[in-house]
Amino acid sequence: MHPIISALKHHKTTVVLVALEIALTCAIVTNALFLIGDRVAAIRAPTGVSDNELVWAQTSGLDLGQGGKAGDDTAADMAALQGMPGVESVVTTSGLPLSGDMFSRSVYRRSGDKGSSLDNVVEYMGSPGMLRTLGIKVSEGRDFLPKEHVDYDPFKKGQLPPTVAIITRTLAEELWPGQDPLGKTFWQDSNGKDALQVVGVVDHLLNPQINNAQGIDRSFILPVAMVRGGLYVLRVKPGARGAVKRDLPEVLTRIDPLRMVTEDHIYSDTVSDFYHGDRAMIWVLVVVTSCLLALTALGVVGLSSFWVQQRTRQIGIRRAIGATRRDILRYFQFENLLIVTAGIVIGSLGAVGLNLWLMQRYELAHMPLAWLATGAVVLWLLGQLAVLGPALRAARVPPVVATRSV
Repeated sequence: MHPIISALKHHKTTVVLVALEIALTCAIVTNALFLIGDRVAAIRAPTGVSDNELVWAQTSGLDLGQGGKAGDDTAADMAALQGMPGVESVVTTSGLPLSGDMFSRSVYRRSGDKGSSLDNVVEYMGSPGMLRTLGIKVSEGRDFLPKEHVDYDPFKKGQLPPTVAIITRTLAEELWPGQDPLGKTFWQDSNGKDALQVVGVVDHLLNPQINNAQGIDRSFILPVAMVRGGLYVLRVKPGARGAVKRDLPEVLTRIDPLRMVTEDHIYSDTVSDFYHGDRAMIWVLVVVTSCLLALTALGVVGLSSFWVQQRTRQIGIRRAIGATRRDILRYFQFENLLIVTAGIVIGSLGAVGLNLWLMQRYELAHMPLAWLATGAVVLWLLGQLAVLGPALRAARVPPVVATRSV
């Protein structure tokens, strides 16, 4: 250890510059790896529905203000869609995971107690058969009973809401941490007066949008007879998605030529489109991180090569007094380890500071300290690989050639 430190003291400026380069790389790479890991985990998160078996559509132009016409049109639409080749079932819903549009409200742990409210909870509504059609799995409790589906529109007054709900595991933990949610009651409406009894729990059901306010899957499902103005969701047979999507606008237009089909999508494409920006960000971070690591490695290689050239006589003397090639190799590797470790210590502090700045400026998540260890391991491995070539050249210097260079 002492000979290595003594040798480094003779090259203080170079050592400091390399350590600072590694520190900067550590701070940036650690946060970049965290962001990449965070986005990859988000993309891989299960939606909670059957991604590869759904097609959905939305229309506009229906006359929703004249008596029962809207209900008649919706029923006719569903009958026509159900008759399409390859369609297994059809439901109306207020939204789909990652579809964009959503409705959120406050829910209450205690009736009328605003101090017990939980804000920005996503409300899904679905017609009979919603869970089966969408492929939502109930992990605890049961599906809705036919009699529990009621005529309800949250935007119309005078309608009694459903009295039961199915909630996500995330919402259950926020309402009753560590408790069994089945049979428990929570309340909705602006004053928290409408009681909802939990009859089922689903492990996963992503929100239509994902942000810090609503979280990822903090939601509940209400059973309604029909969702007017919502989405038509079709469960289709394997291989029929393309044909169903192609023919769907024409089928709906035949029912009402005056309206427009504003959305018609294969659901797996909806999921892919939602994460388009995340995938682009991942590739940008991968390229930037790779370039930064490559530049750092080149710096280490250049420094090590320079030091090998400058220490040819020293290496030869050590070989002449009995040092083996392995000893020379380990000398340069340990020297590199000391420099890289110094850079990592400084860079880890910078990584934490950079993450705190990103949290305040861009509302990013807090970086777990485990990512500091990941960044350190990456840089240690990079340093050892970068110094390996120059160290092997130093180990091959014959004692007789080195001593003649005096």
